Amino acid sequence: MNVAAAVPAGLDPAAAAPAKPPLAHVVAHLLMALGMFLAILDIQIVAASLGEIQAGLAASADEIAWVQTSYLVAEVIMIPLSGFLARAMSIRWLFVLSCAGFTFASALCAMATSIEFMIFARTLQGFLGGAMIPTVYAAGFLLFGRNRQAGITAIVSFIVTLAPTIGPVLGGWITSIASWHWLFLVNIIPGIIITVAVALLVKVDKPDWPLLKRIDLPGLLALALLCGGLVYVLEEGTRSQWFEDFWIRSMTAAVIVAALLLAWRVKTAPEPIVRFDAFGNLNFTAGVLLGAVFGIGLYGLVYLYPTFLSRIAGLSSGQIGQMLWVSGLFMALSAPVSAFLANRTDARAIASIGFLLLAASCWLTAGITVEWRFAELFLPQMLRGIGIMMCILSVSVMSFATLPQSQIKDSTGFFTLFRNTGGAIGIALINSVSAARFNDHQARLAETANPARPEIAERLEMLANMAMARGFPDPENFALRAMAREIRRQALTLAYADSFAWLALLFLLFALIPPFLTKPGSFADPAPAEP
Repeated sequence: MNVAAAVPAGLDPAAAAPAKPPLAHVVAHLLMALGMFLAILDIQIVAASLGEIQAGLAASADEIAWVQTSYLVAEVIMIPLSGFLARAMSIRWLFVLSCAGFTFASALCAMATSIEFMIFARTLQGFLGGAMIPTVYAAGFLLFGRNRQAGITAIVSFIVTLAPTIGPVLGGWITSIASWHWLFLVNIIPGIIITVAVALLVKVDKPDWPLLKRIDLPGLLALALLCGGLVYVLEEGTRSQWFEDFWIRSMTAAVIVAALLLAWRVKTAPEPIVRFDAFGNLNFTAGVLLGAVFGIGLYGLVYLYPTFLSRIAGLSSGQIGQMLWVSGLFMALSAPVSAFLANRTDARAIASIGFLLLAASCWLTAGITVEWRFAELFLPQMLRGIGIMMCILSVSVMSFATLPQSQIKDSTGFFTLFRNTGGAIGIALINSVSAARFNDHQARLAETANPARPEIAERLEMLANMAMARGFPDPENFALRAMAREIRRQALTLAYADSFAWLALLFLLFALIPPFLTKPGSFADPAPAEP
């Protein structure tokens, strides 16, 4: 059934979906969501196993970082481009080609024998798979209508948030029982099934193939440089000391030029590569900004928790997974409740409560110490899991509920782009804040650790005696090195605590925004008329 074709003129197809969706639509959309899950999960499971891949490919530390960076840069270029491609190819065929390309590139990654070929395969995998995420959102809205938006968003949002949560654990588990090649091989059979099923079952819109001949190549180049360059700066900035590095300065300048060129082409090109019409809607504009901040909560905290447990507690990937399952559990438990509340109450209130829960989670963790483990992290993780589901559901509802159907394809790409970019910005800020505060805390602690103080002298003597009892050749030097390690450990913990504190403040500030937005109407109401 073609939903768009079956709707009378003047009525938005997204508001006029059948009372009971066909089973084929439900199955097809679940399979599309599974394909999206594989694309998001692939980022996280590889991140958890970069050490094994580095050893297998004999790569340097700088080279192995590009296994992640190349994927992220390529993906973020495709995400906003997916709106234009969906208009030209249709959602059905864009997703099919994206999933098939992702599956093929996964096989190439598994066959890689050099770091150069791996980076090429990962770039291909990120670019070809990047269209799956926004097309899943667009297909859900068009297949099932606005009256089911909250329920569909709940399913998609749970998958979006679950993948980063379980990814590091799953990646560590796969490499512990098999080789790193299986991080990519696990995508192949599901990818083939999803590609074939979506090609047969999904019929949501019709392609406009001649549109491809009118593609704006200067605009495409500007879009690629803007999105890819921005992610490169955010990913490599901390490692390269930001603007002290020539390449970071050069890429930042290129990003600014690309942004100006893209803005000019959007206004003057006969068929712009992207459309900014949706940003004329205040709810959507505020929604994508809230989505970017939510991305910090999703990806930034998924990065910060394991980093603390690895560097401070010295836990393995498997042990970290046993510590961090709480957020995933409460995401699953709160998803249906959050969907019900977003559909029956004011989505603005749900969004504010979600951001307040994220703020409370981070504020509780701002008192973190080197002894914190599962018991201390349980409540912050619980609040984070519930807050994430409330945020992504309500923000999605507010962003899309007042948009006309013609803007859905482009707007879902922007929504995904801002969320992912927010995550990249969050991780970059966390690294920068942690590094700066670590230096401050280390200097302060080093001043207080004066051997002339009785308690410090007593501690050094105890360490020296312990080293002597174990037969170390230079007990005094051992004691000084052990004290220095402990100072660094405490300073790093305090730096992480500072990062949690500023995240709490950020979420608190953005919790004040939703009440000032337009209240989304009932999803049973007709959608806005086409302009």
